[in-house]
Amino acid sequence: MTELILHHYPASPFAHKARCVLGFKRLAWRSVIVPSVMPKPDVVALTGGYRRTPFLQIGADIYCDTALICDVLEHLRPEPTLYPPHLKGVSRVFAQWADTMLFTAAMAYNLQPRAAEALFAGFPEGAAQAFSADRRAMGMAHPHPQDAAAAYRSYLRRIANMVEEHDFLFGSEPCVADFAAYHPLWFTRQCVPVMAGILSATPAVLEWMDRLAALGQGRAEKLSAQDAITVAAGAVPQPLPPEVFQDEHGIALGSHVSIAAESFGTEPTVGLLVAATRTRYTLARTDPRAGDLHVHFPRIGYVLRPA
Repeated sequence: MTELILHHYPASPFAHKARCVLGFKRLAWRSVIVPSVMPKPDVVALTGGYRRTPFLQIGADIYCDTALICDVLEHLRPEPTLYPPHLKGVSRVFAQWADTMLFTAAMAYNLQPRAAEALFAGFPEGAAQAFSADRRAMGMAHPHPQDAAAAYRSYLRRIANMVEEHDFLFGSEPCVADFAAYHPLWFTRQCVPVMAGILSATPAVLEWMDRLAALGQGRAEKLSAQDAITVAAGAVPQPLPPEVFQDEHGIALGSHVSIAAESFGTEPTVGLLVAATRTRYTLARTDPRAGDLHVHFPRIGYVLRPA
């Protein structure tokens, strides 16, 4: 197996989700730290435009979005499984809710002014303003903090109801739903502890979080962004699996297309459509620095258009 390279930064909640899944799978990986705000020239060299954090690189294959990253890691190391057979449907549906509804409420609560001030203490002057401007440009949802706090408290109580009965959300072992629900709560507890009092009303949630944290984050070694680009340039994309082409758009394979997130970070990636399966799209593109690449996206949450 070609080495796994995760492009991330420490305080990214979704990156923490990916790091925890790597730990759950007991995988070794290379760590490339990316900027938290634009510009991101080394990121764009690999993704072609996608700028969300994190993304996973395996040679000349680039996997965008943690939902897809989880699928890729499951394929590479099936055990322990993220998708127990009796939970395949409900775990994915719950994970999608957590990555959207729960995340939005939690982060609107987490990034209130006093929390942002604490988060960026010690950073250069203007860092907080730059971060806020960058996220506004990405289209990050901004619910009213009071509304977000009320929703977050309700969600925490519902999670508590689940983990009072089991060690993890759906039983004695974690699944993809646990990692999706955990990362915005981890941000509250670890990145903005000034806001972490909201968790104290649900001690069962704190105990569940401790159990997930104990799984670790795998074995990471540092790698520079330039070295990761060199890895891509020296590799070729892996052969595509012989899955059936599923055409929902009237766009033929080999067409020049763009793919972008439906919301939040909608910068498009442009290339040739070389695969469109039930669950993912793959674009072929060439970068002057990174060479020939395949960039992969999940279908859910992404928009395919003719370029």
